[in-house]
Order: sequence, then structure tokens, then C-alpha cells
Amino acid sequence: MEYSGEEFDVIVVGAGIMGSSTAYHLAKRGQKTLLLEQFDFLHHLGSSHGESRTIRATYPEDYYHPIVTESAQLWEKAQREIGYRVYFKSQHLDMGPSDNKSLQSMIASCLKNSVPHRVLDSRQVSDEFSGRVVIPENWVGVVSELGGVIKPTKAVSMFQTLALRNGAVLRDRMEVKTILRENNVKKGNGGVRVVTTNGEKFWSKKCVITAGAWVGKLVKTVIGLELPTQPLETSVCYWRIKDGNGTNGNGTNGNANGVDYGVGGDFPTFASYGDLYVYGTPSLEYPGLIKIAMHGGYPCDPDKRPWGPGMPLDALKEWIEKRFVGRVDSNGPVATQLCMYTMTPDEDFVIDFLGGEFGKDVVVAGGFSGHGFKMGPAVGRILTDLVLSGEAGVELKYFKISRFKENPKGNLKEFEDQVCIDPK
Repeated sequence: MEYSGEEFDVIVVGAGIMGSSTAYHLAKRGQKTLLLEQFDFLHHLGSSHGESRTIRATYPEDYYHPIVTESAQLWEKAQREIGYRVYFKSQHLDMGPSDNKSLQSMIASCLKNSVPHRVLDSRQVSDEFSGRVVIPENWVGVVSELGGVIKPTKAVSMFQTLALRNGAVLRDRMEVKTILRENNVKKGNGGVRVVTTNGEKFWSKKCVITAGAWVGKLVKTVIGLELPTQPLETSVCYWRIKDGNGTNGNGTNGNANGVDYGVGGDFPTFASYGDLYVYGTPSLEYPGLIKIAMHGGYPCDPDKRPWGPGMPLDALKEWIEKRFVGRVDSNGPVATQLCMYTMTPDEDFVIDFLGGEFGKDVVVAGGFSGHGFKMGPAVGRILTDLVLSGEAGVELKYFKISRFKENPKGNLKEFEDQVCIDPK
């Protein structure tokens, strides 16, 4: 097929949360933007689908604080523009052994960044949440106000719709084969040519790669660089709230005794540190069910997914029985969904210029390691600024590709890894 002649200011490759948010920000700034997706829009093959993600401001790493807080504001701004909600606010509860290094680092980061929080002992946690969650005496709980549930598929659709409203062009079933440096003869300047597997060719001044679990494969094809990103297949589990302890499905009390695990009450999103890293959300997407899952998964090739068998659940069942004191059925999940993480060795993002012959004309973002979705709006803003001006507005040294040349494990940390890889 001959060169199509379609020209853009910026082409974004990959229409998950990061790419869709980037297309939105670019289009709002008047950039002629093309968003390409290799599968159908809103597909369930990657990392940006499903019914819920958590948002929290409590991180052991200081450098996530400005990105999370900016994202919280941008989530609200975008949903005001679209006219419906994708972000449902709640408190957030972190818990774990009082001597856990990750938890200690998180509390220190909260103090350093003036994140409002309260550190509670086991009795105070039980009182705070009316006995709905209980922790051992040697644990502490950390309650913070910036928490909540984000609806991922709905949120990606929101940004795609807003990008369209602002003039962006969206095309799915467009798998990118390669990206080439090219001079535009008509305009006499440089640019990039994006070639798809079905023979389509597009020219742009700049390009942003947000290809999720496929980012490593595409970057290697384009420039020969081995990004240390490993896709993981992870499972998300929903557990039945026992009769008399649930909600009526709309975030209000659905039982006589006042126990409520639903969004809209005072039950938080939560994360548990320790040998088992567990996270979850209040009941929202499925009335009578609560999302509780382990942070981890099995290494895989995104083009050859195993589609199971899911994480071993014995330790999680025990955690549920003890933390929720028999109010959630711990015999087994009633629904399970599969998703993908794209891990880096240090669990930090990759946000950088591709470099080489492309210089600063191509920006790559990936390796969001199972905790990036909440920061999608701010990452989109950052990528937009990088590709348009070369500046990000926040410190990105911890996300540079070069960190893996200095140390194959990336950023050095004084606390434990949080994601369990290849669990036994």
C-alpha cells in the first residue's frame, strides 16, 4: 500500500489509560492527534479494563506523591467535562506489621509530603471501622483521606470520548509494526513514520508509545533496545459478603445492623503489607461482593497468554477470614477476572525519551507494574509536555531508562518488593 499521506502533530501508540489520557491532553492543546490501538477499543486483553482500580496517596516512594495528587484533581476535572462519574471517593486504609519497612517508609513519606493521615493501633482500627476489619496487636493501620475506586473501562472510554470531542482521530485494529525516522520532503523537516501490520502508514512530528504489556516488544523492534519489562498475568477475585453484612448495591446500607462494606459509606479502599500484599475495594461493581486480591502474578508472553490458573489462594483465604472476622465468605471467590501487569525490576515506571536517532521526538511510557492506572491522567499530561516541550513539570529521574544501565535492578530501595512474581 502506498503512503497514505495522513499527517499529524503527534501519534499515540496504544489506547489504554495512558495513551487515551495522552490523546485527550494533546487534543485539548490543539494538537492534531492520532490514537492507534492494535485491538478493539476497550478490549480486555491488557491492563486497562475491568470494573475497579484503587487510588491512594500513600506510597513508600516520595516521588509518586506529586503525580498522585495531580491525578486526583485531573480525574475530577475530566469527569466534570464528560458529565458522569468514574471516580468514587472513599478513605484509604493501609495496614501491616508495625516493623514492616515498606509501611514505615510510607508513613515517613506521608510526613515528608504533608499527606493527611492517622496512624492507629489495632483497637483504634477496630473502632474506626466498627469491627468490620480487625488487625493483630503488633500491626498498625494508616488511614488517609485520599482514596477511592476508579472504574477503568469507563474511564478509558471517557478519555477517548473527550479526545474525540477535541478533534483527535481514533483508530483501532491498527497494530503498529514499526516506527521509523523520516524526513518529510514536502515540509522539509524531520518526523516519524508509523507503519501498521495491515500496511497503513502515518507521518507525524512526534510520537508517544504507550503499548502496555507490548511496550518491550515494540521498543526492541523500533530501536533494538531491551527494556527490562516483564508482563505478568494476574487474577482479581471477588468474594461474597455474608448475609447481614453487605450493601444494597447503591452505596447505602442494605441491612438492619448497620454493617456496610460498600462505596458511599465509610468503608475504605485498603492495602495490607507483609509477607502477603493484599489490596481491595469496597463493594461497588457487583452488589454483595467485595474485591480482594493479591498483588502479583505469573510471567507471560502477552501474545501467548496462559489464561489461568490464577494465583494460589490459601494464604489469601486465611487473610480474609482473619481480617474480616468471618463476615466475608473465605471459602473461595465467586468471580475471578484476569488482567496484566507490566513489571520493571524496581516496580517503578518507565517514562523517558526513546533517544537514539529519534532524539526527543519519540517518548515511551510503560512498566507501570500494577499500580499506574490511578496516575493515568497525570501521566498523560506529563507525556504531552515531554513530547511538546521536552519538559515534564515533575521529577522523572526515577523513571529514566538509563537507571537500568547503572544498576540492572533499577532504583535502590530500603524496603521489600511488594509484587509477588511467579507465586508458588
